[in-house]
Amino acid sequence: MEDRPYECEVCNKTFSQRCHLMRHLRTHTKEKPHACDICNKTFSERSNLIRHKGTHTKPKPYNCDFCKKSFSRFPLFTTHLLAHTNDKPFPCDICNKSFSQRRNLLGHLRMHMNEKPFACDICNKTFSQLSNLKTHLRTHTKEKPFQCDICNKTFSQQHGLIGHVRTHTNEKPFACDFCNKRFSHRPNLKTHLRTHTKEKPFVCEVCNKAFSNKSSLIRHLQTHTKEKLVIRKYV
Repeated sequence: MEDRPYECEVCNKTFSQRCHLMRHLRTHTKEKPHACDICNKTFSERSNLIRHKGTHTKPKPYNCDFCKKSFSRFPLFTTHLLAHTNDKPFPCDICNKSFSQRRNLLGHLRMHMNEKPFACDICNKTFSQLSNLKTHLRTHTKEKPFQCDICNKTFSQQHGLIGHVRTHTNEKPFACDFCNKRFSHRPNLKTHLRTHTKEKPFVCEVCNKAFSNKSSLIRHLQTHTKEKLVIRKYV
């Protein structure tokens, strides 16, 4: 208690800093005191408001020729291009998995070392990457800072917005190397590839029957008893 002197009167959770307590209280009150003076959208945290306002004011001179997305800063633009070129110049020395950005490699290495230095002030859950912590915090605040410019639908994660925008543009940037069929989402491509490779990584713990996708395994599990079953994925 000495290290966490600030206590929530609603749930008795304690915090090391007053600002963390104030942020936590908004999970109870649903308060969003930070309003955009351009579109009146509100946010629970000032940092998210600042990021949102940049969508109104920042020029975006860097345009992607693949998907027409625009960027205000050149480093963001070059990082985005890697998603299209599939260039991954940063390999892991432990498992040889490669990454397009060095920071993603560093976060991955923490998984091998089981290092999770980023802790949630609300529920104490820990994460190996700061970005994962920020995403997790939105499960408490219910904040959805990423907004579609076409239909105004909002999302808690940027990749959710990117995938959604493709429903408007009908863009399908992910192509199958076997049959050239194209997909709007990378996970859909990965699932499709298994129709060619015949890979079945999802295995039933009860009868060892294998499936190419998780949803098929879940449906199969219903044929067994309703007791709690474990889904195992072999990598």
